[in-house]
Amino acid sequence: MSKKKAGSFKDGIQTFGRSLLLPIALLAPIGMVMGICSALGQSYMIEKFPILDAAVLKLIISGAKDITSIIFNNIPILFAMGVAQGMAKKEKGIAVFASVVGYLTLNTVMNVFLKNTGTLADADTMAQVGQGMVLGVQTLKTEALGGLISGLVAAKVADKFYNLELPLAFAFFGGKKSIPIITFVCMIPIGLVLPIIWNLLISFLISISFIFTTNYIGSGIYYMLHRVLIPFGLHHVLAAVVRFTEAGGTYLINGTEYVGILPAVNEILFNLGPDSPYWAELMPKLTSYLGGSQMLTTLFRIPAIGLAMYHTSYLKNRKMCKGVIMTCVLTAFLGNITEPLEFSFLFISPQLFAVYCVLCGLMTIPYQFLHISIGYIRGTIFDFGIFGLMYENTHWVNLILLGIVNFVIFYFVFKFFIKKWNLETPGRESFEIEESASTLLKEKNWPEIARIVVENLGGPENIVHVENCVSRLRIDLQDPEQVNQTGLRDSGCAGIFFPSKNHIHVVFGPHVEFVRNAVDKLLKG
Repeated sequence: MSKKKAGSFKDGIQTFGRSLLLPIALLAPIGMVMGICSALGQSYMIEKFPILDAAVLKLIISGAKDITSIIFNNIPILFAMGVAQGMAKKEKGIAVFASVVGYLTLNTVMNVFLKNTGTLADADTMAQVGQGMVLGVQTLKTEALGGLISGLVAAKVADKFYNLELPLAFAFFGGKKSIPIITFVCMIPIGLVLPIIWNLLISFLISISFIFTTNYIGSGIYYMLHRVLIPFGLHHVLAAVVRFTEAGGTYLINGTEYVGILPAVNEILFNLGPDSPYWAELMPKLTSYLGGSQMLTTLFRIPAIGLAMYHTSYLKNRKMCKGVIMTCVLTAFLGNITEPLEFSFLFISPQLFAVYCVLCGLMTIPYQFLHISIGYIRGTIFDFGIFGLMYENTHWVNLILLGIVNFVIFYFVFKFFIKKWNLETPGRESFEIEESASTLLKEKNWPEIARIVVENLGGPENIVHVENCVSRLRIDLQDPEQVNQTGLRDSGCAGIFFPSKNHIHVVFGPHVEFVRNAVDKLLKG
């Protein structure tokens, strides 16, 4: 691959990763509220704290949970819109509209495929084969992957066909109007092919599921694969298969056979209790597939990664990135929602995500050796308090000790690789961000800043395309020789550099979005 193509590919990946910042910014605070409400509304929490059963408090908690959960029930469509907005260079608004059209089309086409191939599952078993209800349609639960595909297709269609000219009889459907129509057409074959690939993946997961029940190392392999499958939405399938089918093992308890992890845990945890011989015999293994091992991630690994990101951020950027990182960490800690932080580095550095998955698997293996026996499913700080501290024989101290080891390892590994690969995790832009770099910025004189920028970039006729990331204007130019860098600095920008010949970055830090809006307005006249 040539240097030019490699650079273009890298820029594309980075743009793709940044396009997810908008939905991630939404998920983090709302997820934190949803996680707290979900925990406080659990029956076991109400049993421990009867005040939660008060009518008014219960109404507030359940209402807040329902309101916030609508966001997380529709993560794919949020990702579709975010990717379309971030990746499209032309007609971003139409691309966002087309991404929704594409996502609706994708799910309906998959529903038609499942119906006509006789593979539409019953309500009781659809989770085990990766199906579920999406916007009122039973289809494959592709989760974020479906949204990402729809957003990418819409963005590419928008850039290619925004000025499509058609014969006079069909001219009304040309230009911008063609974008959602072509996106609709493109999603049909994708919707027909995706179920075939999906079924092959699920069949593969089921075929290797016997590995997961291997004592001690099985849960480590399971947890590594669980993390790997998060971007594709298949982690829910893996969890359902292990929890409710023979893939999770069969367990004979007091003469009754229980199929899958969760029914066995429910019998021991809620009926037999910590004094049962089955507790010591089975709970360390069973809970290593549930909330107990998940606590290692939510309570220790995610905070460690967040701290590593904070400590590797540039000093003058820390004020800006601290709130983002803290919110993502609390979202996992309180609500078992790890995706906001995971997605913040997944697309920026897939190799770091691979390291993360392997580490998660390896560092789960000691769980069973330490006889930790903490349920239940979610793995939040609330679950630790209820099922760890309030139950006997859980060996919760061992979880904390193992968690501390996890924290230290994840912190130093992430700190090392972030620096080694020079990753642009939050706060690591390749310059130092000044919150107020000039009088113009202090006065928020966006029109004057835009005038200086456009004038010193060679005027509107020299500007091909303008977009922005978290802190930079990113501008494609006709002729880079027309750029007056000395004059450009009068805008109050914090830095100027050319990542490629006809592409310039102008750094404005946290003010960049307002500058970009003013530049767009000026260019439109």
